[in-house]
Amino acid sequence: MKDLSSVRQDLHDAILREIDLSREVSDEEIEEIINSSILNAGKNLFLSLEEKQRLMRELFDSIRKKGVIQTLIDDPQVTEIMVNGTENIFIEKAGELFKWDRRFESKEALNDVIQQIAAGSNRVVNEASPIVDARLENGSRVNIVMNPVALNGPVITIRRFPDNPIKMEDLIRFGSITAEAVEFLRKLVISGYNIFVSGGTGSGKTTFLNALSSFIPEDTRVITIEDSAELQIQGIPNLVSLETRNANVEGCKPITMRDLIKSSLRMRPDRIVVGEVRDGAAFDFLQAANTGHDGSLSTGHANSAKDMISRLETMVLMAGMELPLQAIRRQIASAVDIIVHLGRMRDKSRKVMEISEITGYLDGEVAIEPVYKLVNGKLKKSGSLKFTEKLERSGFT
Repeated sequence: MKDLSSVRQDLHDAILREIDLSREVSDEEIEEIINSSILNAGKNLFLSLEEKQRLMRELFDSIRKKGVIQTLIDDPQVTEIMVNGTENIFIEKAGELFKWDRRFESKEALNDVIQQIAAGSNRVVNEASPIVDARLENGSRVNIVMNPVALNGPVITIRRFPDNPIKMEDLIRFGSITAEAVEFLRKLVISGYNIFVSGGTGSGKTTFLNALSSFIPEDTRVITIEDSAELQIQGIPNLVSLETRNANVEGCKPITMRDLIKSSLRMRPDRIVVGEVRDGAAFDFLQAANTGHDGSLSTGHANSAKDMISRLETMVLMAGMELPLQAIRRQIASAVDIIVHLGRMRDKSRKVMEISEITGYLDGEVAIEPVYKLVNGKLKKSGSLKFTEKLERSGFT
């Protein structure tokens, strides 16, 4: 007697042969074909009601959705999905990482899901172009790495964001930041301070940037620029969202983060929000922040607020600009007002570790002073804001 996985594969192949690919087939028609196929299979095999229902769900997911991982994608408690080849699927749930008890039935099934994800974001991924960033319909961020780069088979990493964007009130409730610090940042955003959010992988930079952007005045024209659209900025009617594009086999040229930042300057932005800078785009972001676009926001990977300055220096050099280090540091000191550094604690919680002000260029270095700092697990005020002109112009004292 065949096991359920063999039955599922046979039914999957039979259903695909029955579907009329020459026209658009609705979900209802797919479900009818699946129901009919399972009923016919039930005449020769004893299948319980639970097994039939499971087959229906899995077959529909494999044909219309993301196969075996669709259940995880639909689970709001799952924050990360890691597919390591066909055999191993790991998930992060409630801050804990563990191996899931299911797997892809075949390499073909895994590849079908990969191609479906890539096509949904108008991206191409294959052995000639084995690395791609994409997103799902629900806004989840996806990274795909295929062989020959991935030696143990195709790898999919999905970062799932909450269905309802996390707000500052939620971060206060979680203990990630204090109400006093939130009020401080609210005034800075309204007043047009250029703010950079730094932190390690998984520290919550994008989540924090989303929450921070809720303080942008609604009468502002905002342009967001991302590699893969993740930001969920709400309450801004005059919002333009731009996304990079990879080169493809049809001969379309890539559109990079640098291209989009340069183009955004001609779109009459009040503020520019760059999802993350990780290369020479840092130079263009600094240029934008230095040319009258006060209130610009961005994120970057770093181990501390001070380290973020060094990372920005390195990324500007990656742009190929033959600028002396002193000139780059002066650019950073002039463009960035505040650095908010996030960290992930041992208990898996995410906290604001430091809110620091860049106070200028002094003795060949970018001077930075903490205004709030995490002490014994509590974010406490450790200094005062030195440059208050923007606050005063906005009516804050």
